[in-house]
Amino acid sequence: MSIYDIEVSTISGEQVSLAKYQGKVLLLVNVASKCGLTKQYEELEALYKAKAATGFEILGFPCNQFLGQEPGTEAEIQQFCTLNYGVTFPMFAKIEVNGANRHPLYQALIAAQPSAIKNPTGGLADKLAEMKLLPETDSDILWNFEKFLIGADGQVLARFAPDVTVTSAEFTEVLDKVLA
Repeated sequence: MSIYDIEVSTISGEQVSLAKYQGKVLLLVNVASKCGLTKQYEELEALYKAKAATGFEILGFPCNQFLGQEPGTEAEIQQFCTLNYGVTFPMFAKIEVNGANRHPLYQALIAAQPSAIKNPTGGLADKLAEMKLLPETDSDILWNFEKFLIGADGQVLARFAPDVTVTSAEFTEVLDKVLA
């Protein structure tokens, strides 16, 4: 099954197939409004504005599985993202990214890329381990703002840990190659 066969709900409740984005380079991110990493919305929006004309899309998938850091309704999430970060990239309805109710999209993403590129100077996984908040398996999503880069052909090319920002060398090197 291709990711283009997967249906998702937009933040406004419309069912869409990811086939809508076929031929574009995609960055899929599980997001949250009340997370220490929420400020990444600013960098994501700047990247989206800079690269959208090249056939690049960012897709945001709110998730409330990490300490309840996305408690709002879809309308509240949309308002928060627009008012606080000027988000214009497509946002979708809340989904689960881990566990028994993991959305089929994340089942496919994780199957294609079971481990993430880590931040060499980061320590998010260590902090989560200290707090006993690590996910059940190593392939599970670690936390909010984990990122998957998908090529224009629909192949999942890379997965980045939540503390690898879109301005980091680890990310920009891979994205530049994909967009070249």
